[in-house]
Amino acid sequence: MTLIDITPVISDRTHVYPGDTRPSREVLWQLEDGAPVTLSTLRTSVHMGAHADAPSHYGKGGRSMEQQPLDLYVGPCAVIKANGPRGGSVGIEHLVGALPETERLLIDTGSFDGVEAWNNDFCGLQPELIDLLGSRGVRLVGLDTPSVDTQESKDLPTHARFFAHDMAILEGLVLKEVPAGHYELIALPLPLEGFDGSPVRAILRPFD
Repeated sequence: MTLIDITPVISDRTHVYPGDTRPSREVLWQLEDGAPVTLSTLRTSVHMGAHADAPSHYGKGGRSMEQQPLDLYVGPCAVIKANGPRGGSVGIEHLVGALPETERLLIDTGSFDGVEAWNNDFCGLQPELIDLLGSRGVRLVGLDTPSVDTQESKDLPTHARFFAHDMAILEGLVLKEVPAGHYELIALPLPLEGFDGSPVRAILRPFD
């Protein structure tokens, strides 16, 4: 079975959105010190690395993470490349190739340099693109950047269109080495009660 891991490694070097909580590990017990087990505490934002946004993150009255339908995050998907402007937003005109028929679309913008080297000029997505995808039955969009809006955006118009269409969001995926095409997506979030997001272990499985 071939599995393609599209999840960045999480460490204390992992950057998060400015002002958010970076990952840190506190070791409570350690085998090397004579403890019966090694035991750690993780403290971090739920919006770090590869993660799912819950609708409550960007819309009043939206579902929290444990209320999201699991089938959003498992099933056939398409990966597509995009050539958007740095610091700007990807529209339909920036997608490489025809827009595939799919319920789950992953967009490789190539504009985020990695979780250990933050750059604030990553691409967002145009609100009009989300309207188009929603009209075509897309239920989930994932991308390789920390946000579907640009870092400079204040009113988050693209998040608002996701909320209007009740579409799910995955952010922070590693898609650079993934060829465009069709795959099975598995990116399950944790059922964190009341939370506005969750880390995911996102993988793709090529179809035979």
